Amino acid sequence: MPTLPSPSSLSRPIIADGAMGTALFAGGMPVGEAPEAWLLTPEGAAMVEGVHRSHVGAGSSLVLTSTFGANRIRIAGSEIEGRTEDVVAAAVRAARAASGPDRLVAGSMGPTGGLLVPYGPLDAGEVRDAYAQEAAALAAAGVDLIWVETMMDLNEALAAVEGAKAGAPGLPVIATLVFAARNRTMFGNRAEEAADRLVELGVAGIGANCGDGWGPVEAVIPILASHAPGLHIVAKANAGIPSGTADGVTTYPGTPDEAAAYARRVADMGATIVGGCCGTTAAHVAAIAGALRG
Repeated sequence: MPTLPSPSSLSRPIIADGAMGTALFAGGMPVGEAPEAWLLTPEGAAMVEGVHRSHVGAGSSLVLTSTFGANRIRIAGSEIEGRTEDVVAAAVRAARAASGPDRLVAGSMGPTGGLLVPYGPLDAGEVRDAYAQEAAALAAAGVDLIWVETMMDLNEALAAVEGAKAGAPGLPVIATLVFAARNRTMFGNRAEEAADRLVELGVAGIGANCGDGWGPVEAVIPILASHAPGLHIVAKANAGIPSGTADGVTTYPGTPDEAAAYARRVADMGATIVGGCCGTTAAHVAAIAGALRG
């Protein structure tokens, strides 16, 4: 199994993958279906593997498993309640089959979908335990690292990282948050504060993903890099701001050429892992790879 290289050993950024969910909907996954549930069907597993293959073929050397919403809190009450381990096993199989032995497979852990105290009823200990369970399942299935992503509340991000370290103590952990206006999360956490708190937990990298296109991610990369020297800095932006829906599927206006320009800018700012989030396709990944390898 490959290992996450140190930032200092890199001559250019690692190319991460693009969007999974939007690719699945574009490929025919029923609108309203959860990718984690779709993955447990033969058609869904094949489609997930196909998305991974398209990103790898475009130049990605790091892929995220389709386990964004597999934690037990998020799937409670759904048709896959209690099946975190099943989802994880299927997702890692699909990622490994598509990526081969030389590319990194990162175990994705997204938000619970609920609110932690004081904003909601979820206790931090309960949330940590849910993430520890998911991280343990990801480690057992054979991922190379744990990838906490799309966090809007720093407290949830911290709980997820703590859970990841408890459930998969031998694996590096990377955490990315969503930043909006004034370089803050939707819960008002400043980028500087987020970086400092995550660094204290011993993560291998921090970054920004999702959000309103290239700009908000680019804005925080220099801040994160200055507060996390020696760690990986991740840029994984959406392909622009969603411009509406077509046949029930959200569309994104960002072009591959824009993705290439964004990749060059964030690399110059210190990003060591660059990819795309919602709306980014294999064409965007290919443009990013070409920009950073050219």
